[in-house]
Amino acid sequence: MPQRPNIPRARSLRVNQTDAERRLWSHLRNRGLEGHKFRRQFTVGPFIADFVCAEDMLIVELDGGQHSERISEDARRTVFLESLGYRVLRFWNNDVLLNTDGVLEAILSALGAAPHPPVAKVRRVPPSPQRGEG
Repeated sequence: MPQRPNIPRARSLRVNQTDAERRLWSHLRNRGLEGHKFRRQFTVGPFIADFVCAEDMLIVELDGGQHSERISEDARRTVFLESLGYRVLRFWNNDVLLNTDGVLEAILSALGAAPHPPVAKVRRVPPSPQRGEG
């Protein structure tokens, strides 16, 4: 089966993280943020999202200085991702580096606002006694 074109690029981005990505990933990896599973440099449609929590349909994007010149491109990307049902949070790299706790709080707040599907709990009920028993 041929690889999707973004997969080799996503692998490369995982290896060549920015300082901000490395710092945030150290808090998100291995369900480190209150048990939420995140993936990094994950392909979503034609895009590679920095961090994705698929269970809660949340994407976290980190923007460096180059993004100040790509505002309309980032807006189109966000509209596309939202059309798939994702919520997109964007943070500047400096925010992650200088206010990591604040960024983590904002992510947790967004995760708390996510609609969760009801979890079916299995409850074992003993069978009712048949007539003449019990």
